[in-house]
Amino acid sequence: MKKVVIIGSGIGGLTAGNLLVKKGHDVTVFESHVTPGGYIAGFRRNGFYFESGTLSFEASASVFKAMKDIGVDGRIEFVRQKNRWVAEDFDGTPESYGEFKEMIYSAYPREKQKLDGFFAEADKMIAAMGGMDRPMPYLYSGIPYIMSILSYLPGGLKSAGTMKMYGNMTASDFAGMFFGQGSKLYRMFTSVGYPDMAAFLIAGFLSGIYADYWTVKGGMQSWADVLADNFQKLGGKLLTGSRVDSILTKDGAAIGVSCKGSDFNADYVIAACDYKKAVLNLLDDKNLIPEKMREKISAAPVSEAVFTVYLGLNMPNEELKRQMALPHVLYLDLNSDCDIYDSGDAQFFEKTSFNLYSPSMINPEHAPRGKSSLMLQSFAPHRWMQNWGGGNRETYRQLKQKAMETMIEKAAKVIPGLKDVIEYKDAATPLTYERFTHNTGGATSSFSWNPKKKFYENAMGLKVETPVKNLLIGSCWAMQIGGVPGALAAAYQCASRIR
Repeated sequence: MKKVVIIGSGIGGLTAGNLLVKKGHDVTVFESHVTPGGYIAGFRRNGFYFESGTLSFEASASVFKAMKDIGVDGRIEFVRQKNRWVAEDFDGTPESYGEFKEMIYSAYPREKQKLDGFFAEADKMIAAMGGMDRPMPYLYSGIPYIMSILSYLPGGLKSAGTMKMYGNMTASDFAGMFFGQGSKLYRMFTSVGYPDMAAFLIAGFLSGIYADYWTVKGGMQSWADVLADNFQKLGGKLLTGSRVDSILTKDGAAIGVSCKGSDFNADYVIAACDYKKAVLNLLDDKNLIPEKMREKISAAPVSEAVFTVYLGLNMPNEELKRQMALPHVLYLDLNSDCDIYDSGDAQFFEKTSFNLYSPSMINPEHAPRGKSSLMLQSFAPHRWMQNWGGGNRETYRQLKQKAMETMIEKAAKVIPGLKDVIEYKDAATPLTYERFTHNTGGATSSFSWNPKKKFYENAMGLKVETPVKNLLIGSCWAMQIGGVPGALAAAYQCASRIR
């Protein structure tokens, strides 16, 4: 039996914790927040439930396998997430990738030749990605791991040329091959998914959003709660409200953590948290990380943050459904350029595209009877307007209010009269997310999705080891693009290394 300390109770930390206690190890999870979950968390205000950040996930085969391995698959109700697309030139609820293409062709008939070229290449990339109905190889070990890897080889060899061509191309580069910059179609295909993500991920997003897009009926927090409850029933210890002050080392190896003035010894430390902060801030001996690597980690760009508006509405779910059609609406503003990297653009929120999401349309229990809940979410510059006011609390409040009201006004184009039925409202800025998750810049995933800004050489690879012996990375930060799949993969690989 090994003594293991895990920093962070997001999906990676809770999955690793469950897998390790099932193997008979002594595991303690430290969580700085008062509830578990990290980005798969939620909260209630005035009877309304909201997701803290994450609205959905993909790679369902891996998620379902993990929940079954842990033994909680029957306690969580996962539901398919469907989407409505709204823009000036189209408004539809396509049921498949094929129907999505038909919607775009109908909206822009004069652009048929350009769309033909775009979709011809996008379809090649989708085919190159292969089937997504199998768990990731990282969720196996030993012979099953080798067999899983081998199952991907035929498709990988067949698609090598396509992936080589587009693997290091950004979405903007790819869209620019077919549509002029400043055109509506260029803006559209560069506004879906993460800004300037790898071109092949655009194709994955456009197909995956129909084939493999899920959420949790009870809310993301219920998912975290089930995992935390199971972990503790198996004998694991979960310490909430317990922020780790430092990772303790001796002779080049991690030997535990310090929290609230006390030391907790361990054979292994799993940093199921921000990679950058774990090795740059928490390590008690920074010299264990070579100087060049420290510089690389410090300079590595992270995934973009979001701005989220939380609204409690005095409107029945039935009426909200009549206006939204589906719980998830992608509102695309294609009339002006919007640069997420221009932190000085005071009109950013007037131009940005965003999502509307109603937790209560997924589950009526997420709002008081006769009422409904709504979230508005957009990518946002982390350091918007001198880092959201340059530390001045009143300026920060004014900027937050301005962004929130602008988003509400835009959302009223989908839900007329929205302002008149709001009885609760608040918002979270990138600074809010950084404060609660401790992710650098409020990063919503891990490192940048831009293939030209890679931290890891292989964007789809996984690396849980660090230069510090017995210090492992057990979060989405073990993979370049992270997310729920990356966190699960890291959790399994950490658990397999601790015997």
